Amino acid sequence: MFILKRQDVEISSIQHPKRDQPMPVLHYQGQTFRLISVFKASQEEEARALWRELTDQRGKACVLLEEPDRYSVWGKIRLEQLGSDTGGHGKAGVYTQGCILLLQAVYVDIEDFLGARQAALFEKDLAEILRQKQLPQASTPEAVKYLLKQDPLDTASLPAWQENHVVIFLQELHKLGKTYFGNAKFAHPVVDRLQDMPDGERSLFITWLNQSPMSKLWQ
Repeated sequence: MFILKRQDVEISSIQHPKRDQPMPVLHYQGQTFRLISVFKASQEEEARALWRELTDQRGKACVLLEEPDRYSVWGKIRLEQLGSDTGGHGKAGVYTQGCILLLQAVYVDIEDFLGARQAALFEKDLAEILRQKQLPQASTPEAVKYLLKQDPLDTASLPAWQENHVVIFLQELHKLGKTYFGNAKFAHPVVDRLQDMPDGERSLFITWLNQSPMSKLWQ
């Protein structure tokens, strides 16, 4: 949507509605944007690729901010909606939210235990799998990079998946995780990976998971 310089915008911070921490926000011409991702000055191509993915493929209103020492991507928000980000987005949205939290937990574990090189390979392998499966808003390397870094509690930015997409994703994530870790212990216990979810939504996701074919994989 916009490619802007630092002098074009005003940046401040507000209290995150669900976490005890400040959240940076960018103001431009009466519109407000929240930080999605930060890139080094040498990562201009990656920053532009994510920005194009969000604007062209997902139809999001986004800012690409160019600064001397970095690039950053910001997504448009309405401040009055922040407090109810997770409300009313349906069961499929809750299941998708749980998926992204599990993905990010697996990715962090790979990075912590196996190293950054293996984490980068995992990201590449996952992108190829999702390209083959043609999951909505997740079939390009830029989209996968976004899934790994986005705030899953920001439900407005979640991919528009249905239950069948969630099942495919969890099957493939488990298969890939098992390849990297050599066993399935990384998938247990699920509840520990979902602490950021609101209680009601975490309960809904776990109940669905336990009743689905995924229960034997993710426990």
